Amino acid sequence: MSFSLAERDDTIIALATPQGVGAIAVIRLSGKDAIKITNSVFFGKNLENVPSHTIHLGTIRDGEKIIDEVLVSVFIAPKSFTKENVVEISTHGSSYIINQVLKLFVRKGVRLAKPGEFTQRAFLNGQFDLAQAEAVADLIHADSETSHQAALNQMRGGFSSEIQELRNQLIHFASMIELELDFVEEDVEFASRDDLRSLVERILRIVEELILSFDLGNVIKNGVPTVIAGKPNAGKSTLLNALLNEEKAIVSDIAGTTRDFIEDEISIGGVIFRFIDTAGLRETTDTIEAIGVSRTQEKMKTASLILYLFDLSDTDLVEINRDINKLENLGVPFLKVANKTDKAKENIINELKEKHPDTIFISAGKKENLEGLKSRILELVNLDKFRTGNTIVTNVRHYNSLTKTRESLLDVLTGLDQEVTNDFLAMDIRRSLHYLGEITGQVTTDDLLANIFSKFCIGK
Repeated sequence: MSFSLAERDDTIIALATPQGVGAIAVIRLSGKDAIKITNSVFFGKNLENVPSHTIHLGTIRDGEKIIDEVLVSVFIAPKSFTKENVVEISTHGSSYIINQVLKLFVRKGVRLAKPGEFTQRAFLNGQFDLAQAEAVADLIHADSETSHQAALNQMRGGFSSEIQELRNQLIHFASMIELELDFVEEDVEFASRDDLRSLVERILRIVEELILSFDLGNVIKNGVPTVIAGKPNAGKSTLLNALLNEEKAIVSDIAGTTRDFIEDEISIGGVIFRFIDTAGLRETTDTIEAIGVSRTQEKMKTASLILYLFDLSDTDLVEINRDINKLENLGVPFLKVANKTDKAKENIINELKEKHPDTIFISAGKKENLEGLKSRILELVNLDKFRTGNTIVTNVRHYNSLTKTRESLLDVLTGLDQEVTNDFLAMDIRRSLHYLGEITGQVTTDDLLANIFSKFCIGK
């Protein structure tokens, strides 16, 4: 999806609220003629004479036919989301009314907006940079406290200002080195190589911190895939039901009841965890159950966290140690969860506490110590960095650009070590500037913009 220069001059329209019947719907227009065209079908005040940021009651009419009684909000350029004239029409939420209003405006020469076109116009008109524009979509789709906060911080420009500051410092040195190229015969040095090395090393440290933050940012944005695993009848489905506070999974005393994985989400401390209840791990001759066991093993390998349940009523320390060794070899973070403490013998609890003091003791059936389990789960996410206000990278495009920036900066340092000529040094610095500029939109292509904004919902 891309927009021609001619299309950017169009007045566009879209439903800004979700599809379906509701109490109200909001239809948004943006463009030079948005107010003028709306005024031609609105009966109430003359919208071309009203102040910006005002709301007016009237009717939308198709000739003599009244389509609906509406509220019209007027935003006069440049004081609007897109920095163009914007009108938002609040109608009743009937799909018939919505369609009639949209058809009427299309007949008046308004074009139906493409996905993300309102936000793209805001970006192209300088309302905010590209990273902030992407944060708009993240804010819309935020489904937890932390993902909402991360998107809000980015939309307000915290990440962008940090990137811009790094870029400005590099631009200064790049200009000095390129100036030296004009005085090559005089052997003049405008940019101290020691100062350049110090700057590049400092920027590298910041870039590497941002790159490392992506693991946490990805968790904040997409949630933590958490596998509940263990032997048959360890209480995996009971634990899932207890965490969700609903009967999501079938619970039975018959071993092998869960033959495929069951998945659902829960917010813990503002972070979304995607809990996956899996088939019990055991040797089996049942073909269907064997497929379930195989899928469990695959899910465990790709999980961000494993809750491994031990049935204290039907296991011993030898078996527990054997399973823990297998988990350690898997290389995935895991929590040792001893279940059915209400049915366990005291000696095995004491042995576990001595040999594995980090074990969490619960009774899923009686919902005992679930809060303690949740606290331990949350500890592994390590939100301290996020809560102290540090910039967190949540966007894979930004992560890729930062990775390329790091490679280019390392090439600058290599060039300084090898005392390469100024033209090669300037080339590596320009490459670093290019990748940093991709993040905030100083460097763009039509394909890049089309890819980003095509993922937005229509009407935003």
